[in-house]
Amino acid sequence: MFSTSTLQTIYDNLLEIVFYYGPKLLGALFVWILGLWVIKLIVRALQLLFDRSKTDASLKSFLLSLVSIGLKLLLGISALGMLGIEMTSFIALLGAAGLAFGMAMSGTLQNLAGGVILLIFKPFKVGDLIHSHGHTGMVKEIQIFVTCIVTPDNKTVILPNGAVANNEITNYATEGTIRVDLEFGIAYNASIEQAKTVLLEVMKEHPRVLQEPQPFVGVLSLGDSAVNLAVRSYVKPQDYWEVYFDIYEQGKKILDAHQIEIPFPQRVIHQAK
Repeated sequence: MFSTSTLQTIYDNLLEIVFYYGPKLLGALFVWILGLWVIKLIVRALQLLFDRSKTDASLKSFLLSLVSIGLKLLLGISALGMLGIEMTSFIALLGAAGLAFGMAMSGTLQNLAGGVILLIFKPFKVGDLIHSHGHTGMVKEIQIFVTCIVTPDNKTVILPNGAVANNEITNYATEGTIRVDLEFGIAYNASIEQAKTVLLEVMKEHPRVLQEPQPFVGVLSLGDSAVNLAVRSYVKPQDYWEVYFDIYEQGKKILDAHQIEIPFPQRVIHQAK
């Protein structure tokens, strides 16, 4: 059994601990509870701000989580510091771990940064026809790390956002229309005016070709074997490939129907006497 002096010593030590750490513990607990409440208000205010600015759902969720975790980490460090715990070494360790993690995940972090840039500045949106990193297709999904596009042959291409954000992006849908550039070659003895008329007729009758801006046919170049006509029409981006193939097919048929020759490559040879 403990002696009276031993019990008194334990009692005195407990009182000292309670009086020394008790106020600090209560203060740290109060700061923690108050801090969580303030963080909740900040996150809610940011959410309302993002909703009003129509921020992308993926970016909104990521930024809210990032802000919440970062503020809670700072709050935890502050609360532990109030208890008298030395945080300098812990912060240094945390910084070293963050540096090592960043170096190990450099490619992933680059894609993350690229995704944030794409979602904030919005050089394209879901449904746009774009060309990026050597691929052309309709944007199916924009995620934090990757962008998914569907090519004309119905293949899904997953592009890392870091590469997309750091390379040229051609957005065919920004203006709401896209021009379909085609080329037809007719014989030198064929009527240019007749060929222009029938090709314009094909484009005016096609339901997907827009009549404003108006379709256009003109002489593009004088080739070795043919007069090359530039055939231009404007369509909505999602109708590009349908119009592209239809106009080539229908153009060939109507030129044949009007007996306008599409010549094969020819070469004239002069023999010296």
